[in-house]
Amino acid sequence: MTLQNIFSAIPRDLSGEIFETLIESNSIKIERIVSKGQQSPWYDQAQHEWVMVLKGQAVLSFDDQTSIQLGEGDFINIPSHKKHRVSWTDPDQETIWLAIHY
Repeated sequence: MTLQNIFSAIPRDLSGEIFETLIESNSIKIERIVSKGQQSPWYDQAQHEWVMVLKGQAVLSFDDQTSIQLGEGDFINIPSHKKHRVSWTDPDQETIWLAIHY
């Protein structure tokens, strides 16, 4: 058992989003995502995804032309096969996400 902190060990090079698996089993994966000014490709995932912005800001866009802005403490559950992408993250500070795939 090792104590860790979700806000520590942020890489200096954030030219690309950072995905770090914190815990994984056959039925669940919990990861920390660190973004800074990135956009993502479209995702069409086989699992549901619950995401929370712990720090920073972001905009998620969906294939039905809707978008949702997330700030610190905001979370959303994205059903499996709901096409989505990160269309904006704050370019001036890190956006730290907690994502649970189940």
